[in-house]
Amino acid sequence: MNTLKVSSGHYSDKGRKPVNQDFHGVFVPGEPELSSKGIAVALADGISSSQVSQEASKTAITSFFEDYYSTSEAWTVKTSVQRVLKAINSWLYAQTQRSEYRFNRDKGYVCTFSGLVIKASTAHIFHAGDARIYRLQQGALEALTEEHRVYIEGGKHYLKRALGADAQFDFDYLNVSLMPGDTFVLMTDGVYEFVSDKAIAEICGEHAGNLQLAAKKLTQHAYEKGSPDNLTAQIIRVDSLQQESYAERINSKPNLPFPPELQARMAFDGYTIVRQLYKSARSHVFLAVDDASQDRVVIKSPATEQREDPAYLERFLLEEWIARRINSAHVLKPSRQTRARHFTYVVTEYIEGQTLKQWMIDNPRPSLESVREIVEQIARGLQAFHRLEMLHQDLRPENIMIDEGGTVKIIDFGSTRVAGLSEQFVVLPELHILGTAQYTAPEYFLGDFGNALSDQFSLAVIAYQMLSGRLPYGAEVARAQSRAAQKRLKYRSVLDADREIPAWVDFALHKALHINPAKRYEVISEFLQDLRHPNQAFLDQTRPPLLERNPVAFWQGLCLIQTGIIIAFLYFYLSS
Repeated sequence: MNTLKVSSGHYSDKGRKPVNQDFHGVFVPGEPELSSKGIAVALADGISSSQVSQEASKTAITSFFEDYYSTSEAWTVKTSVQRVLKAINSWLYAQTQRSEYRFNRDKGYVCTFSGLVIKASTAHIFHAGDARIYRLQQGALEALTEEHRVYIEGGKHYLKRALGADAQFDFDYLNVSLMPGDTFVLMTDGVYEFVSDKAIAEICGEHAGNLQLAAKKLTQHAYEKGSPDNLTAQIIRVDSLQQESYAERINSKPNLPFPPELQARMAFDGYTIVRQLYKSARSHVFLAVDDASQDRVVIKSPATEQREDPAYLERFLLEEWIARRINSAHVLKPSRQTRARHFTYVVTEYIEGQTLKQWMIDNPRPSLESVREIVEQIARGLQAFHRLEMLHQDLRPENIMIDEGGTVKIIDFGSTRVAGLSEQFVVLPELHILGTAQYTAPEYFLGDFGNALSDQFSLAVIAYQMLSGRLPYGAEVARAQSRAAQKRLKYRSVLDADREIPAWVDFALHKALHINPAKRYEVISEFLQDLRHPNQAFLDQTRPPLLERNPVAFWQGLCLIQTGIIIAFLYFYLSS
């Protein structure tokens, strides 16, 4: 079977602008990613009205490469890139909304995006904005994209599509069949608006043996013609194509075949099954050994009952992508894919240890410090989700592992919500009221979508339960499915005569567990701070009156006030 090979060249310069807001890249992976995901090329152009647009461009390109190669092999190229770009758009848009530019998108984290994925014998084109992608085939130049511009008076224009500009994001998609020798040229508007099609073809043809020089010549030509903008050009030539194999035909479908029924000692796709770890109506989980590396891993496959449910399968495939995107010592790590996968399943690291649920059984009266250490590690894992605009939504002791070294890890992502992707999935009723009800934030039971404060509530329930063995509202939260019913819920203090827990810790828990999300901590770090140090509001609330703390100072102050009143009275009396 032939191997997919390309030659590439690129050049970028700030031109006559003070800062280069363009960003670009090419990623050629090794196997198995080369066969399963292909070669990715991307170009982003910042908008000149924004001082942070270059950050948007850099984030868009680096995130695209990282996230695209983390998507499931069972997804098509179009599906994978669609998921990735919508997630990037949501993150950029959120940064603008949190910044001083939230009321003016033209100054926010906004950039164009033009991407190319070459896989097997097909090129997949993705485009939003006013950069341009050309194909040069046998000397003929063809523009494969068009500009997303709206023109106004005076010849001025603005972008109608761009990454980060709006909460929703749309892009143009095109796929074209390839021939060896096909050349793709990606350019920002600062280049193509000042270089004719004839000049592009001539420069690429003249310097076909040195594409790096060809890219530089294109930008120099634009500069000499008076371009006032940043200048970026990328050239990719297809030298040889990979013929489509049986595995490639499978991978071109939305889903890979389901695995057979797995059993102990069974050889399966390069692994040897050791034993079943867990079985539920949603998934089957096995301990296995990677035959190549001899590493112990966990294999998770879809439950038989769910295999005809397309919405469930979408979320199952999304789960592995989520794990690959997050880089945290406190989040389960997926195993590196070193060979082609022929079935639908997920492979992750194996954690030697126990669930937090089992730890709580083994440690019914833990010290306050041990509880703090566990909560802080869970929080660091949650913060890794939140930084990527993701909500876990199903935090509970069963979904948390503690390894033999004491490291705490969040291990399940089946209910995780990724910003920008939720509208692409059929929302399952059981995924809206998530996990075990007693750990679920009250707002979910009203039909509301959650946010980071909802994950904070679940974390605080776990902390409360570790300290007391009870739940802060018993089983009442799940029954209170109206705002009126929720207002009647009463928090039960964690303080107990048999446990030495400071009252200010109870104050912190009560705030994090407030029924109204707006009255919880704004960020999880504040909750962690208050678990270790008394909150100033608590100190002010519990501070005894001055008469009790310092009677002498109280009476001295009172006498001083009375003296002042008498002097003022005499002054007004004598002056009248």
